[in-house]
Amino acid sequence: MQAVGHMFKLFISSRKDLFVAAQKAISGFRLRGWLAGVVVATAFTLQVNPTIAQTPSEEIPSTATESQSAGTLGLASTSAEKGNPPSTPGINYVIGPEDMLEIQVFEVSDLNATVRVANDGSVTLALLGKVPASGLTAPSLQRELEALYSQKYVVNPQVSVFIKEFHSRPVSVIGAVEHPGLYTITAPRKLIDVLAMAGGLATRQNGGAGNAVIVTRPGGFGNLELSQGMRLIAPDKLEVNLSRLLFSHDDSVNIDVHPLDTISVKKGEYVYVVGLGVQSPGQLSLEDRGGITVSQALAMSQGFSANAAKKNGFIMRQAEDGTRTKIPVNLEGIMNGKSPDVAMNANDVLFVPNNAQKAALKRGVDVVVSTLSGLLIFGRL
Repeated sequence: MQAVGHMFKLFISSRKDLFVAAQKAISGFRLRGWLAGVVVATAFTLQVNPTIAQTPSEEIPSTATESQSAGTLGLASTSAEKGNPPSTPGINYVIGPEDMLEIQVFEVSDLNATVRVANDGSVTLALLGKVPASGLTAPSLQRELEALYSQKYVVNPQVSVFIKEFHSRPVSVIGAVEHPGLYTITAPRKLIDVLAMAGGLATRQNGGAGNAVIVTRPGGFGNLELSQGMRLIAPDKLEVNLSRLLFSHDDSVNIDVHPLDTISVKKGEYVYVVGLGVQSPGQLSLEDRGGITVSQALAMSQGFSANAAKKNGFIMRQAEDGTRTKIPVNLEGIMNGKSPDVAMNANDVLFVPNNAQKAALKRGVDVVVSTLSGLLIFGRL
């Protein structure tokens, strides 16, 4: 009854004063029956002056317009105030499940809420209950809430919607990248963009990257037009040649990344050359190569050492089930062109032994030469 009496006194004031005072009265009822106050004040105001719901925009306080503009022009300034990184998405970001929203209604603080979008895409708000939010941008949801509140509860509501946390568009990046993990794409991104977000390709010290990226997409790739450097290895798996992606000018290889995609960069593949029969044993990368042969591996290892047992080399090859096979290789025949060059597979180990007898004889000769040199120097001979 006090609310009705208060509104009656306001009746004698101008329409502008009535509108401003009514909003103050609405926001002032809070926990003591504020809902009833909202309904009474709104009904009485509309009965006294039906045109008040169409109050011209110039009669709305300027602070409301500024608040609305902040919610409409984008999220960057708002996110900066919240301490979020500067890479905040723009107004075209599509809200989805798990996103955190901050919703404010101007001068009706009891309707303000910070809510997380449920898995069904809705948010639960005072008076309105469940409201669909998934699939809308922040400005679209703002207009939807203004329309809903204006139907029964608030005269000319001014609503602001801010996205505090972005969780609905995750992409998994795994494999040979510097920082594998789960990343949220807050705007349209290309494949190279997402690889850059993960710190780029792994360095040689961290194992290196291979020459292919596998993109797995839960719904498949639909009508994606395949170009050179792309191969559909399963309905939901696309292989992209990494060299063509990075070094060609073909933009079609740099595909769009979708939410829930999994991007796997193949790890680098190597062959290994070991033993005392080569000058520089070590691992050899197969990156940018279709394969490697024994002669190429020896050349990249700076050739044979002086005591190499060229006819006793062999390759150790491990199968997928873990079993290992020893493959004899006539290294001397390969280098002389008398035996076929043998292709090496990833993770093969080429063992080049040395000739023990030859090495022992050479060490003996070295000792004799050193002794004779010493005697000559000291005049003993």
